[in-house]
Amino acid sequence: MTDYLTGEQRRPGRIEVVCGSMFSGKTEELIRRLRRAEFARQTVEIFKPAIDTRYSEEDVVSHDRHKIRSTPIDSSAQILLMASSIDVVGIDEAQFFDDGLPDVCNQLANRGTRVIVAGLDMDFRGVPFGPMPALCAIADEVTKVHAICVRCGALAYVSHRTVAGDKRVMLGETQEYEPLCRECYKKAMEEAAKARP
Repeated sequence: MTDYLTGEQRRPGRIEVVCGSMFSGKTEELIRRLRRAEFARQTVEIFKPAIDTRYSEEDVVSHDRHKIRSTPIDSSAQILLMASSIDVVGIDEAQFFDDGLPDVCNQLANRGTRVIVAGLDMDFRGVPFGPMPALCAIADEVTKVHAICVRCGALAYVSHRTVAGDKRVMLGETQEYEPLCRECYKKAMEEAAKARP
């Protein structure tokens, strides 16, 4: 292997997953890893679901407003078509992609591409989200990052939705979601159940 920068090598194909609740720094970590790959003169391509237009239609943007250019796509199959000779592929908001994403990531890794995936591991109900469980299972490395519970300061467990609605996919920010630890989430669910007519 050739060293491009101290500590950063051209790695053989692999899948790295960064997961956690909202506001935990998943996208920030994805951007950090992709920037390092760019500094190491590796070819990098970043993809995000076209439905995620919260901060930008095209860029991947963290809650801290750090950003990196990306290609919005509608299905995971498009990644294979667009990443044929890329060293490092980044995928943000992976939970919004179809169930074909794990197979796409495996195909890329098997042909020597480093794949870095970031996404919510659970939805607002605390249920594993989209293709994330399968991605965590096939990953070479899984990094679980944590937000801080806004009610007690412990490590957050889940993204609690603070507005009404049962729809699984609801794009939002601090007005719609808050990171909560397991205990505070349990209390919030009990309070919500008591408040129902």
